[in-house]
Amino acid sequence: MNTDLKYGWNRLRNCRPLYNLVLIALILLAMAVAAHLLMQVSTRHGARRTVPELAGIPLDEAERSARHRDLQLVVNDSLYVPAYEGGIVLDQLPEAGVEVKPGRKIYVTINSFSQKMVDLPYVAGRSLRQAKNMLEIAGLEIDRLVYRPDMATNYVLEERYKDQPVYPHSRMKAEAGSGVTLYVGVEGGYGTAVMPQVVGSTLREAKSRLWENGLNVGRILFDKGINLLNQKDARVYRQEPAPGRSHALGTPVDVWLTLDDKTVSEQRTAAEQATAKAAAERQRQEAQLRDSLDRAAVQNVLDGTETASETGDEDTEFFD
Repeated sequence: MNTDLKYGWNRLRNCRPLYNLVLIALILLAMAVAAHLLMQVSTRHGARRTVPELAGIPLDEAERSARHRDLQLVVNDSLYVPAYEGGIVLDQLPEAGVEVKPGRKIYVTINSFSQKMVDLPYVAGRSLRQAKNMLEIAGLEIDRLVYRPDMATNYVLEERYKDQPVYPHSRMKAEAGSGVTLYVGVEGGYGTAVMPQVVGSTLREAKSRLWENGLNVGRILFDKGINLLNQKDARVYRQEPAPGRSHALGTPVDVWLTLDDKTVSEQRTAAEQATAKAAAERQRQEAQLRDSLDRAAVQNVLDGTETASETGDEDTEFFD
């Protein structure tokens, strides 16, 4: 058998073109096998690690736990939650119990040791919309809108932070996410706004929409299961007062939030229908008011004509 193989190999070597093709094929096969083995080693094929529970423990302890399981810990965000100590892991991705390959990165959110301080912008003398945008860009929000009689409706007259007035050169600092009280003007006869629909919005979007329309944020009620970490994913599914009707500027609006997408979808459809119905009713009332004013104007003209006619008759008789 060996003699036959040796004879065949010698014949193959004597046929140079065929020999070279076989040699190339063997080299490619060896390279493919080597690459496969290298890939198996580099990816640790078949090796799995269970992600440990890291939430609620200090960052250094979480890092040791991750290294022990041949995993990498990456801090990708931080929040300030006064109820927890600084450096505590608040959230993780992937979640605990998930099986991953060795070397996988585990992204965590930790609790900051203190709240970030930001520059407080001076917004007095600007429109309410401009002031709201400036505060949001700075990482702040509106705590309360207080309306005062003034010739310019929805223009900011005064700004206060923690009951302290803010001036153009105050150079005050404020905690990120905190609220500012704005005193806003309202001209007589222009003190109402149509309630916007915020059902389906996040809390941040709902707040922004209400402030922009000159309304205050009232009670904020969360369904069970909502916390500071998943709050950004919650959506408004109810608001009081309901959208579509006119209310006084500064009216507080209560909102309810949930993580249930089905509830949000159903309530948003109902809110849109209610808003459309209220808009149609408002248009009907406005049309009736216009008709009434037009009739009153015509009647005034007619009354004036009759009075002028009677006066003219008397004058004629006098001169006669």
